[in-house]
Amino acid sequence: MSQHFTHQLAKKPLAAKKIVIANWKMHGNLKQNQALLTQYIAALSDLKQTKIVVCAPYPYLAQLQQMLQHTDIAWGAQNMAKNAEGAYTGEVSAAMLKDFGCEYVIIGHSERATAYCESDENIAQKFLQAKQHGLTPILCVGETLIEREAGVMELVIGKQLDTIIDLHGAAIFADSIISYEPIWAIGTGLAATPAQAQAMHKFIRNKIARLNQEAANRLKILYGGSVNPQNAVQLFVVSNIDGGLIGKCSLEAQAFEKICAAADSAI
Repeated sequence: MSQHFTHQLAKKPLAAKKIVIANWKMHGNLKQNQALLTQYIAALSDLKQTKIVVCAPYPYLAQLQQMLQHTDIAWGAQNMAKNAEGAYTGEVSAAMLKDFGCEYVIIGHSERATAYCESDENIAQKFLQAKQHGLTPILCVGETLIEREAGVMELVIGKQLDTIIDLHGAAIFADSIISYEPIWAIGTGLAATPAQAQAMHKFIRNKIARLNQEAANRLKILYGGSVNPQNAVQLFVVSNIDGGLIGKCSLEAQAFEKICAAADSAI
């Protein structure tokens, strides 16, 4: 077991009451991105209670930095290396992300964990790297449909969190983000119900709170998985749902704007 992460709880917490994150996944090109970001900037500048973040593929981080640096919209990456530097061909480090003004990074998204066989330990190492370099990690957790139907979803997500807690301590979750993304809902059009999402978000916060109440208070828990303008209105008013991680609808400017507006009006 490694030494636990030392977190300065005096650090300014995540201020926005709601956070909506666009995950572009492997989509986009320079022309499309410019048009989409231009629409984002025009439509989302009046939001007062919601923080907007855009997570794009690595090649477009410079474009995000150029277009968003003088706006209230933040940006980040969709993944990063578990190592600080070294002979790891094809990897991108936390320090490299910082060079392009990134403030956020998605860690452990199921599409990566499944396709590239990422272990909970690898994800925990990435989480620590992000925190040590001043990035806000967006940790994705979730269960399969089989696991939900078997009623073991809390055991599955509890194990994902326990790996980080055992290695780094619960304090590391202060000023961090967890996104509950049921794997069966990602890209399927089948979102969790508000009651299902609320129950899992409550479980996650209570688990952290039993170990470190202040970290739990300063943890943001988002919902992700087929969020659209219609169900966003229902989801974002639920207690313990602090916003959303948005995939497909983040590529459609009007749909994303409606989701962000739903978050802003849910305060």
